[in-house]
Amino acid sequence: MPLNRRLLSPRRWSPPPAPADSGRTAVTGPFTVDRRLATGGHGPEDVVFDRHGALLTGLADGSVVRIDPDTGSRTVVGNTGGRPLGLEACPDGGVLVCDHDRGLLHMSADGSVRVLVDTLAGKPLTFASNVVRAPDGTLWFTVSTTRWDLEHHIGDIIEHSCTGMLVRRDPDGTVTVLLDDLKFANGLVLAPDASHLLVAETGGYRVRRYWLTGPKADTLEPFAENLAGLPDNMSLGSDGLVRVAVAAPRNALLDRLLPLPGLPRTLLWNLPEAIRPKPVPIAWVMAYDLDGRLVQDRRTDDGSYGFVTGVAEYEGTVVAGSLHEEDVVVLTSSY
Repeated sequence: MPLNRRLLSPRRWSPPPAPADSGRTAVTGPFTVDRRLATGGHGPEDVVFDRHGALLTGLADGSVVRIDPDTGSRTVVGNTGGRPLGLEACPDGGVLVCDHDRGLLHMSADGSVRVLVDTLAGKPLTFASNVVRAPDGTLWFTVSTTRWDLEHHIGDIIEHSCTGMLVRRDPDGTVTVLLDDLKFANGLVLAPDASHLLVAETGGYRVRRYWLTGPKADTLEPFAENLAGLPDNMSLGSDGLVRVAVAAPRNALLDRLLPLPGLPRTLLWNLPEAIRPKPVPIAWVMAYDLDGRLVQDRRTDDGSYGFVTGVAEYEGTVVAGSLHEEDVVVLTSSY
């Protein structure tokens, strides 16, 4: 059955009431674009800085490109042969790539690609989403869903499949699934002391802390709960703030349907795409300190940019990317 005509297997969930006024607070301000950087392609889903301050992003045609944020000059590092999503710059000049089609990859500085993980429990790894690396070479990465692909990812939000995963790859190549019931696992941040991870659950409207060390090791606790929007990729800036790309506001109709049995959501998904509810256009980035306190909340719905899926900061320069845009944008220095 084609994915746009599909019998869903919905999980029932009662989300907490959405925050009043879409979560606006005293720190809410405008998302202002200072300038645009051409990527040479479409869909810069994630954005990261390397150790030299150059920007890296992956495009729909499989390219990973490096961009000078000051001059806009662009070079193609290589091509994964799939669809790169989350990235992590490596000390050796290479790039870790979560590729939707091919799994977890390492792209060397010369563009050559090595597959690190392409199966989990004997099944092909698809929809690898975001990755971080510890100094000892340990990798953690998320898998958004085992039931849907990127083109139809909204179907997982409607179905609420809870098949997202957090996975560890040890330096010797051993792969371990740490969590396998996440609500569309997405952005990932490793604490500076490697004591914990922050994991975004797009379908759960939250970011949680997963402890790696200490008395709470292997346990989860809240970091930012009941968000007014859908968190996507995240990054830790040179200023110590955790920036969260918010792809879209919550949908009131979906929130009403999530606690109900499956038929209403199946009917919703199988509506013609032209009349199916769509995410509200917005450009939105939030920043938290490591204690989970909201420090910045920047958004705009003026159409200048939209559906922000990646954000990164380096020495005061903040850049955002989007699954649906052609360019990445540099935000004003007040961020």
